[in-house]
Formats: sequence, C-alpha cells, structure tokens
Amino acid sequence: MEENIFFETQNWFAKLMKDQLYFGRCVVVLKRKCGDLADLTQAEIIDFLNVVKKIEMLFRKTFGATMFNWSCLMNNAYQEDEPKPHVHWHFRPRYDEVVEFAGVTFKDPNFGHHYLRGQENEHIVSDKILKLIKLKLQENL
Repeated sequence: MEENIFFETQNWFAKLMKDQLYFGRCVVVLKRKCGDLADLTQAEIIDFLNVVKKIEMLFRKTFGATMFNWSCLMNNAYQEDEPKPHVHWHFRPRYDEVVEFAGVTFKDPNFGHHYLRGQENEHIVSDKILKLIKLKLQENL
C-alpha cells in the first residue's frame, strides 16, 4: 500500500510492512525494475548507503532501536512460473527492551540472535497503527 511509504529518495522508497513482529519492520525497494544486485548503478548503491544511514538514525532517534538486520533474499520471485525478481532489502530494527507504542506492546522475541521467520502472520497490525508509526517517523526526518 502506497500510504505505508514513509521515506524516499530518487532511487529508493521505504515502506512499512503490516507484519510488525519486529517493530518498524519495513522494506526498502529500488524504484526502477532491476532483478540483480550486480546490475545496480554506482549512483543507486551510493544512494542506498545513504538510505541505510538515514533509516538507522531515524529508528534510533524515534523508537530507541538497538541494532538492525538487513536482508536481500529475493527467493519468493523464484516460486513463480515466470520469476521476476526485484531488488529490495528487508529492514528489521531490533530492540533490547520492550517498546510501547500507541497502546501496543512490542517485544523483540529473539534479541541478539537471528531474526525469526514463519511467525509474521501472527503479528499483523492495523492500518491505524501503521499510519501512527509512519507519522512518528516522518516527524523525525
């Protein structure tokens, strides 16, 4: 959903995910069609590094994130009959303490270890909560 985009540059946009097992989980997506990291331009790579700095600073400042996990997997594209991979990065802020936000308690279930997979559907938040997260982040941009 376009309304979940909270930050963008010339080449990338950052969009909150409905799954908030990791509070603030989002995806950073390349705006142009590109299916391989090796095909990124130098400008896109430099811009991405600036996005990393900006988003990590933003989550530290806004919610007190302790550390961050970034992953670029693109495996799901190859489950399709005609794979169409698209360069994107999953971003999971990690917290060593419980975060209370908008009446919801978020606890990092495995802090200090690899992020958990397979429990995403158990941690879907409402569009209202996503909007509040987005607004809070944008206040600190």
